Amino acid sequence: MTMNKPHILLVDDDERLRDLLRKFLVDNGFFVSTAREASHARELMNIFIFDLMILDVMMPEEDGLSLAEFIRNGPMRLKDTPILVLTAMGETEDRINGLSRGADDYLSKPFDPRELLLRLQAIMRRSQGSNPASTLSLGQVNYDLQLNRLDRQGSPISLTTVESKLLKIFARHRGKALSRDDLAAEYDGDLNPRTIDVQITRLRKKIEEDSKIPRYLQTVRGKGYILIPDA
Repeated sequence: MTMNKPHILLVDDDERLRDLLRKFLVDNGFFVSTAREASHARELMNIFIFDLMILDVMMPEEDGLSLAEFIRNGPMRLKDTPILVLTAMGETEDRINGLSRGADDYLSKPFDPRELLLRLQAIMRRSQGSNPASTLSLGQVNYDLQLNRLDRQGSPISLTTVESKLLKIFARHRGKALSRDDLAAEYDGDLNPRTIDVQITRLRKKIEEDSKIPRYLQTVRGKGYILIPDA
């Protein structure tokens, strides 16, 4: 993906429209991946992290609304991805159905590409406005999510590969309780949920003032763990 360009997944079985929209979006500053159907889109979701998705409703095999539901109920890295739905069905009930099944916005065909662009920009503004800062403050420890770097008052703190990946997951989902299964599912590689408690103990020794009385990486009884930074 090109640096600083929002990455969009465009899913539409109409090859002509798909190609026209891809060119239009690229010309307007987006990086675009395209899929002809839901199964192809799922394959791309396993490879890339997208900033926004455009889904056509009427597609063979699986429609766009079912795909939107999968995204909203799927892995944590997908759940919050903004979704704009394209459809030839413009009735009020159709729009309500689309929004209730996970879409953030709804655009009826035919449409002016300029309206699509304005809607995408509005969705991106709302999404970016709700995104937390990329640097977390954990007392005297700071964690840079983009660089995946941990330091204490400027001095780097070394992390193992497992610790690094887990901390990044917690940082992306700060303030949310994550179960062992959640962590194992989002972890990029093999991770036995039974070993997570050991890794949490090791992480706490690196970010907490007193790892036995954790302030930032806390246990949520019956749910798992939660990262609560100062900022």
